[in-house]
Amino acid sequence: MSYIDGFVIAVPTANKEAYRVLAEKAAPIFFDHGALRLVENWGDDVPDGKVTDFRRAVQATPEETVVFSWIEWPSREARDAGMKTFMEDPRLNEMTDMPFDGQRMIFGGFAPLLDQKKG
Repeated sequence: MSYIDGFVIAVPTANKEAYRVLAEKAAPIFFDHGALRLVENWGDDVPDGKVTDFRRAVQATPEETVVFSWIEWPSREARDAGMKTFMEDPRLNEMTDMPFDGQRMIFGGFAPLLDQKKG
């Protein structure tokens, strides 16, 4: 069964293109270390909640947009090994200018419970 890493971050809206470029550069590195799929989603309809919400989770300001991303791996074992070697990959040294505040990123690993497609 596959394994999913999920991420939620706040990105300054003015940095949308810089974030897209960074994600585009990171994707092949993830793939080289075993990832099957990488999906980046720019917040388009992220409502404020009454108790909690995505914006509060990452302390997004009015000038920021919430990004929800995930990486699909073949298994938890592949993810653990892949993330370790990803973090050691020298190509990451070229990505020093982050267009967001990484301290407010929330992330975690998830074992799929249900995965259905129509048809």
